[in-house]
Amino acid sequence: MAMAELPEIIQLNPSLRRRVEELSGEKITACYQCDKCTNGCPVIFAMDIVPHKLIHLLGLGYGENVLTSDTIWVCASCETCSTRCPNGIDIAHVMDTLRQLSEREGVASQKSASRFHASFLSSIKRYGRIYEVGMIVSYILKNEGPFGLLKWAGLGTALFKRGKVNLFPHSIKGMNQVKRIFKQAEGKGQR
Repeated sequence: MAMAELPEIIQLNPSLRRRVEELSGEKITACYQCDKCTNGCPVIFAMDIVPHKLIHLLGLGYGENVLTSDTIWVCASCETCSTRCPNGIDIAHVMDTLRQLSEREGVASQKSASRFHASFLSSIKRYGRIYEVGMIVSYILKNEGPFGLLKWAGLGTALFKRGKVNLFPHSIKGMNQVKRIFKQAEGKGQR
């Protein structure tokens, strides 16, 4: 008679949930799995773990699954989930917190999404708004290197000729406020 194989032992670790709750100020364990966040999400078609299940996994202590999930990078931060949550959990803020932790710990699963996020924020920090050419050049260099610029040069030229992108950046008037916002956000991230 053959012996049955024992199931793999899974080590649960609630420390990530506690860190996310501390950093985001949201009570993850308040979620009772009503699915309203998932049912309202416009981008679930591209997610590997739908929002209510991701929150459930986080609450149970499956931190590694959560941080390596594509969902945290696919999330559009539209806040539909947060608006629909009957317990007032700001799920979009939780997703943003998870992206930050994923970056800090070097476990970002979708490196290109992470690089786009960094290029986007860098443009906002520098000009107070998006400077498309600078952001895309930064993203392509981070994602594909110098040869990537050659690959995309034709499309960039066509967009410029049609007046779809500005060659030079334009800053906003309230740059001091933007700098202050980034300084405050960076201070909160250092907790």
